[in-house]
Amino acid sequence: MIADQTKQREQEGRNEAVSTTNTNWGGGYVTDIEYIEGFYAQQSPTHLSLSCLLRGVTVPMPGPDDPVSYLELGCGHGVGALILAASNPAWRVTAIDYNPAHIASARAMAAAAGVGNISFLEADLGSLAGSAAARAVPEADFTSLHGVWTWVAPEVRQGIVRLLAEKVRPGGVVHVSYNALPAWQGMLGMQRLILEAGRRGGWRSDARTAAGLGFARELNEAGAHYLQTSPLAQHLLTATKDQAAEYVTHEYMNEHWAPAFHADVAAAMAGAKLDWVSTASLLESFPQLMLTEPQRELYERHDDPAMRELVMDTCVQRQFRHDVYVRGARRMLAGERDTHLSALSVTPIVAPSEMDTSLSVPAGKAEMGPGLQWIIADALQGPATIGELLSRQPGVSNPAELTAILVSTGQAQPVLRPAAEQAPAASRLNRLLGGRVRSMLGQSGAAGLASSQLGTGLVAPRLIQFIAGRLLAGEREDNSAHWTAELSRDLDDTAREELATLIRTAIERRVPVLRRLGIVPP
Repeated sequence: MIADQTKQREQEGRNEAVSTTNTNWGGGYVTDIEYIEGFYAQQSPTHLSLSCLLRGVTVPMPGPDDPVSYLELGCGHGVGALILAASNPAWRVTAIDYNPAHIASARAMAAAAGVGNISFLEADLGSLAGSAAARAVPEADFTSLHGVWTWVAPEVRQGIVRLLAEKVRPGGVVHVSYNALPAWQGMLGMQRLILEAGRRGGWRSDARTAAGLGFARELNEAGAHYLQTSPLAQHLLTATKDQAAEYVTHEYMNEHWAPAFHADVAAAMAGAKLDWVSTASLLESFPQLMLTEPQRELYERHDDPAMRELVMDTCVQRQFRHDVYVRGARRMLAGERDTHLSALSVTPIVAPSEMDTSLSVPAGKAEMGPGLQWIIADALQGPATIGELLSRQPGVSNPAELTAILVSTGQAQPVLRPAAEQAPAASRLNRLLGGRVRSMLGQSGAAGLASSQLGTGLVAPRLIQFIAGRLLAGEREDNSAHWTAELSRDLDDTAREELATLIRTAIERRVPVLRRLGIVPP
């Protein structure tokens, strides 16, 4: 019900939008509509280190006080970079974006929250390398490009590689996410259709997107063979009705939109001496979970990682890849990986009552065995090392698989600083993020909260952001009736009751987690 009213409100907002002059300074990239805000766990250095560790590549997890240098290319509004900076005051974070509106927004948030260890730079990634501005950017231990590779022109991708060659330290890690082929093959024609029809249907990019999608849906209803025979096109024609206009516009209206094969991205990254080592989607590192036995036999026939990944991408509908590269990958000795994993501290991020013993794999839902179920239940009782959890249940002996399952199912995260007090900047940022949630309508994008204990963000829906902000402002949980009233001004009675239930559930299950992590006061 809330989702239905959100969709209606977003449409009304688009109808009321005032057109502005489009000077086309974006060079085919959408610039007149700002992108959605978001926090994505795969961009975190702790997550990237873990991704490498699972593949037996030496990338030490950042220490509690290590002066990490982090670089994000295409940062948008900078929320993810701000969360990392606020969670880790000793880090130096640099975030770059082409859109001045994004940079202005990011700088305003950093100033309002008093996050001083972050710098935002407005720059063209196609020409930044070799410039005075680039020389001022610190060499990076960790770098992330989330989605940028798919949306920019070839010359910008070349400029990105040149910048990575200049700025990534030996041993540094780079995260690159993008729309992947062959899974997106069925969308090539639909994206072009939306783009061309949209160009003739409006001035602002969001109006063009609505016109392009509307025309594609009309063609589909008219029985257009390509659309009718593409399962992905059919899925997305439906899914885009409920997605934020800002996301859909940036996804489909960039002129240089280009999904890519893993091997082609890896070949480009080689120009910066970057070796592909892993995927940040942790379960994808386990072919026994992702592939059938006949598929796995064909996968394992090849030693070449590029060929193995092509087999995986051909067998699995992997529409979006999170690739992890290292500049000078060092392989661990036999047994060394499991020793490091056994010493890894993890902490639960959901309540014990929310325990999930199923895995979403390409074949569907897989139920965990009794021994693994017991150990998941044990892990949700409080912080522990992977080795401690394994020692309590002798029937489970694979630290890599256990770690990947705990993290991938969103039930636990590595903890960088167990029992550490929350950094003041992290509390200020969380209060700011929570204070910006005014309604349950019109909320889009992935949300998070800064955590000094985790050394990264905690994935948190907007409602949890709101509650954290109110608790940080000195309010108590017994004020939940007022919270419901405040957030439900735009809702009907049914949706208001649904929201009240969601708030009560969040207070019962998630607030104790926030307190244990030090995100909100005891």
